[in-house]
Amino acid sequence: MFDRPEHGERAVLVHVRIGPPPFREDEGEFRSLALAAGAEVAGQLTAKVRSANPKYLIGTGKLEEIKALSDGADADVILVDHPLTPAQERNLEAALQRRVVDRTGLILDIFALRARTFEGKLQVELAQLEHMSTRLVRGWTHLERQKGGIGLRGPGETQLETDRRLLGLRIRRLQARLEKLAKRRGLARQQRLKRETPTVSLVGYTNAGKSTLFNRLADANVYVADQLFATLDPTMRRVKLPVGGSCVLADTVGFVRDLPHELVAAFESTLEETVDADLILHIVDAADPAHLERIEDVNEVLVQIGATGHQIIQVYNKTDILGIAPRVDLAEDGTPSRVWLSASTGQGADILLNVITDVLHKNIVCGTVRLGVSQGRLRALLYERATVIDERIMKDGSWELDVEIDQRGYQDLKQQEDLQISSTGDGRESATLH
Repeated sequence: MFDRPEHGERAVLVHVRIGPPPFREDEGEFRSLALAAGAEVAGQLTAKVRSANPKYLIGTGKLEEIKALSDGADADVILVDHPLTPAQERNLEAALQRRVVDRTGLILDIFALRARTFEGKLQVELAQLEHMSTRLVRGWTHLERQKGGIGLRGPGETQLETDRRLLGLRIRRLQARLEKLAKRRGLARQQRLKRETPTVSLVGYTNAGKSTLFNRLADANVYVADQLFATLDPTMRRVKLPVGGSCVLADTVGFVRDLPHELVAAFESTLEETVDADLILHIVDAADPAHLERIEDVNEVLVQIGATGHQIIQVYNKTDILGIAPRVDLAEDGTPSRVWLSASTGQGADILLNVITDVLHKNIVCGTVRLGVSQGRLRALLYERATVIDERIMKDGSWELDVEIDQRGYQDLKQQEDLQISSTGDGRESATLH
């Protein structure tokens, strides 16, 4: 085992490219990941191999190059931009005499640094322990059970077995805590459904500008920084829409290429906000030359978490860098498919809010509701579930309300009350309640 320094570590980055080109590895992104983990990049090199070496992942010749570079740079750790098996990680550490961390371990480390809320810390710890459990192989051979006669018998339980048992116990406890928190989150979702409040989830590649856009739309103060995984803990805020009431906006963790499966499993409860969302806004860094590849990576994660079948609108951010004006691109059927804006300057934010309103309330019901003097409870219900445009008190003490309400809320009222439906002439329905 190798001790970890209290401060920044000098790291050598190893970019592994397996098989024929084209390669998906992004050296700039991996360097950003290393910096986000607090590492000082002391050197980097690229290893191209036809097929993965089961012992070291790379060839012995490249291994010697890494050893020489690490010795010359006095590196503390070797960061490998590729998943490593437990055996490969141990073999590399033995050959290089330094700690070796693969891409999965590096991302987990960054998440541990970024977690702030209680639930976020539990989720990261669960992911780290599940990843660590696969690394507890032959790590304590000096304490293994001995074979032989008197004086050669080992302990009843090896240190390895003890570690596995304790890890399993801690993992089960974390899972139980997260299940309780997930139930609370589920109750909150049920309350929003009862109030007919739609949810809009922001997803996208890390550092695409999700939190900046979230702050712009929700008038919030979520932490924003030009670094990978600046936002880890999910945040939700109510946003007033131009028409039709409000929605709940959810800012989620950023995605990344080859997002560790342990993290996806650990963050399942918070990612449910995306799975259950009425609308998903896929934030894209339009100024990123590799933005098309980033879109594919995000789509893969959405499939992985089961967020398929949702209406997704791509939001191309950072138009101020590109020097283009905000606009809306329409699909063949006339529905909005892409919105161009700048979250940092706010240009185009009003356009996005109008698009969100149109999508969430495309089946909006507008009209006049007339209530008798004894229907005060229903009047309060309309103020809660609908947008009251105007209210008039009639001579007999009854109320006349001009309202806009989404189709789901309208259907609920229709089942409870006797509604007379008439056309307003503009393609929408008018509901009159007697």
